[in-house]
This record gives sequence, structure tokens and C-alpha cells, in this order.
Amino acid sequence: MDRRRMTAIGVLVAAAGLAAAVTLPSFAGEGPRRSAPTADGVAPEVLDALGRDLSLTRDQAVRRLRTERWAAGTVTRLRAELGADYGGSWLSADGATLTVAVADPARAARVTAAGAVPKPVARGVAELDAVKTRLDRAGVDAGPDIAGWYVDVATNSVVVVARPGAEAAGRRFAAAGGTGAVRVRTADEAPRPLFDVRGGDAFFINNAGRCSVGFSVVGGFVTAGHCGRPGDRTTGSNRVAQGTFSASSFPGDDWAVVEVNGDWTPQGVVNDFNGGTVPVNGSTEAPVGASICRSGSTTGTRCGVVQAKNATVNYPEGTVTGLTRTDVCAEPGDSGGAWLSGDQAQGVTSGGSGDCTRGGVTFFQPVNEILQRNNLTLVTAGGQQDPAEPPAGGGETAPPASAPPTEPPADDTGCTGQVSRTGRIAAGRTQVQPDGRFFRVAGGAQEACVAVPDGARVVLELQRFTGGAFRTVARAGNADGPARLTAATPAGAYRYRVVGLVGSGEYTLAFSAR
Repeated sequence: MDRRRMTAIGVLVAAAGLAAAVTLPSFAGEGPRRSAPTADGVAPEVLDALGRDLSLTRDQAVRRLRTERWAAGTVTRLRAELGADYGGSWLSADGATLTVAVADPARAARVTAAGAVPKPVARGVAELDAVKTRLDRAGVDAGPDIAGWYVDVATNSVVVVARPGAEAAGRRFAAAGGTGAVRVRTADEAPRPLFDVRGGDAFFINNAGRCSVGFSVVGGFVTAGHCGRPGDRTTGSNRVAQGTFSASSFPGDDWAVVEVNGDWTPQGVVNDFNGGTVPVNGSTEAPVGASICRSGSTTGTRCGVVQAKNATVNYPEGTVTGLTRTDVCAEPGDSGGAWLSGDQAQGVTSGGSGDCTRGGVTFFQPVNEILQRNNLTLVTAGGQQDPAEPPAGGGETAPPASAPPTEPPADDTGCTGQVSRTGRIAAGRTQVQPDGRFFRVAGGAQEACVAVPDGARVVLELQRFTGGAFRTVARAGNADGPARLTAATPAGAYRYRVVGLVGSGEYTLAFSAR
């Protein structure tokens, strides 16, 4: 498909040996052991792995992660503000400087004002994506001498990776992209999917092949597409009946969804392969150059940096697009494992070249498209995250201002307010309002009301951004009539969550923000 994809690729089963980092749902009543986070909310295991693989002290790792959180929010805002002039962004090798490319030099001042370094370029990232899409369409003719291709925002080009001795073939294939935006580099890469998950948080497919859980979602988990097909049954590592594949896509895409039975409780954690777990607190996408860690049952937790996004890999089994390229090592048995940036879910291990003795290149498919395309809700250590929820924003204390517009009161639903929104809710689903974002208030009383169809039950939550995350400060449910909420709150950034409990249908939310 022609798009920038965010999915998950992994392993169909039993042969070549790659294990995955996983979040295996634990039995009801069984509490996972979790490590105490630092003052910045970062698990000690993540800091240890960053220290080992990136040669950072613990303080340096904390500072780098803090900068990366700020960069993720800043990039989200600038991409929206710059539009077609946005040329991509990346962090410097030390993680201290965020560079944002701009196709119109007149927009450079906006980048500087946001705290980033502008770089004038000839092409916006949308133009680069269009070039790569042309290569994706021609990919069926790429041949085995072409390892893959990806968008490289730092050089404002699309890179075709040819194997040694195949430079001419690389140039011929690059011509399919048109324009002068494509360059060819030579590398001894032979990416392959990472099959055969072994040991630790594994699950079995039809009592035969094994894979690993990627990330927990409400009702189950996501994993690799070629692990199974809809209807295939799974058992846990203890051989107890676990669930069924409800959706799967491979090749082109490579993601799958498993629905678990009532004996299993999905947990918002990832196995650290050191006797504990690391919390998952969201899925904000990290920028190019950010540090990232992968967990897998063959090689444990390994870290490196994000090298490129929107990469296409020409596997022997077929071409897979929309991957993220990293310099993290992996080995057979690591496939399907979880990728984290700090405490933010990033994706699921796909495949790669090399090993953890020589080093290598590993690709993962980002998790957010799996959530969005399947209307799934990520399970986090603190509860649930709305599947379409955008990053909370940059900065170390609060997201940027995003004041809600003034609108007329709601209609005859019984809920009125300065701002109103409508949506559709169902049991087990959550929506964030207004429009998946947040608003600021100067402090004082806040009032809100949500009206739902007869027979539907919801909970309305008011959340404030504090301590690096949104936290619930007031809650109200509906019994007979609308759910009404009133709270006296300090100045800050807030949002509402509408959580479906019973039934489904259209709802109207109205609220006043002072």
C-alpha cells in the first residue's frame, strides 16, 4: 500500500531462532514485579541498558531521555505548523540538539522560536515520501541485490541500499524514484525476518510454532502478522489455553491481533529479562536520532538509536514497507519483541542483519498503526491509552497551549457548556476530548456533562497534565441521565476522557473552561 505505515512485523514460527521481548499477560490475580522508576519516571533497567550500549552515565541517560521527550512534542507541533514545508527532523549524535528541516527558509524563525535548529532543504518530507512510494511500487522488480530503501531526512534524500558489487543494479532501481532525490549506498546487509521465538514470555500457535507478545491491548495483545492467521489458537508459555488470532496481515503489512480469554490479564509492562518488568506509559513516537531499547528473549535488552523511518526492507519472503531502521543488534529468537523509548511503546521487532557479537541493523514496525487500524487501546502501566491519542506535547512540565474554541451550547441533550463535542462510544473504548487534544485554564471551577443513549453507561474523567503525564483529578458516571462533573482546579493543561462501560452510541460532551 502507498502510505507511511506503522505496524509490527515478527515471526511465524518454528525455525530460525529469534526471540521477542514481550509483555505476556499474567494470570488473573498474579501481580508482575515492577522496578521502581527514577524521579523522572524512567525504569532503572532502561537506564542501565542505555549506559551499557550508548556509554552514558545514569545522569546523562536521564538528561537524554528528558530531551527526547521534549523533542517528540516539539516535532509534533512543528510538523503541523509547517505543513508542506516540513522537511523532517532528527536529534544530534549526543541527543542534545534537535534539527528541523524546512523547505521554505522563511519558516526558519518558527523553528528557532520552538527551541530547535532550522536547516534549509530542497524538499519537504511529503515529497520524499512520494519518491519512496514510487520505489515501493517498483519494488517487485528490485531483485535480491537490493536490500531495501528508506527516507533519510538528514540528507534530504531517499537511500537505496545495494549489496556489494551490485551498485549498478542499485542505480537502475533508483531511477524508478525519478528526480534527483535518490542516492545509492552499498552495505553488506541481508535482512531476514526473525523466526522461532524461544523461551521467556512466549506463546504457542496451534500447539506448534512459537512467537512472543508485543504489547498488551484491551482484550489481548498485538504481535507479528506471520505468527498466525485469523482463527489460529494460542496457548501461553505454560501451555494453558490463551486466545485466538482475530486479525492478521502479512506480507506488505505484518501485524496480528490476539484476543485472550478470561484467564489472562493483559499488563502494561515489558519483560526486562532480569527478573522484573519495565512500565509502558504511552506510545509517543520518538524522532530520528533518539535512543531506543529493544527486549528479546535471546539477547535480553539492547539499546541504540533510531536511524531512519519509512524504510522498506526486501525480505526473501516479500517486501515490507513502513519500517523504522535502527543500529540495535538482534538475533534469532528476538523477533516480535517490544521496542521502547523511555516508557513509550514504539514498535515490534521485524528483522535485520548481523548479531549482538558483531553488531548489526534491526528494523521494527511502529505500533501506532496497529492500534489505529484495528481500533485498539494500548494497555499502560497506569491504565489505558486512547488509540488515537496524540502526544501530550513538549517541555518538561506541561504540553503547549491549545485553547479550545468557543462554540454555541449543546442542543437538547441536557448538557450545555462553553465547548461541545460529539463522538461515538462503546463498551471497552475510550475517547479523549476535545478532539484528542487538551486545553489550558487559568484556574477555578470546571464543569462538564456528557449525555449518552438510554441503556449506555460511561465514566467521564477530567485529567490534568502533571509529572510528565495526564492524571485523573475528577470522575463522574452516569446513572439516570447525563454524567455531570464539577471540579475546582489550579491553572494547567487538561483534557476529558469518555470511557465506555456498557452499550454503545453517539454521545455529546459539553464543558466550560475558565
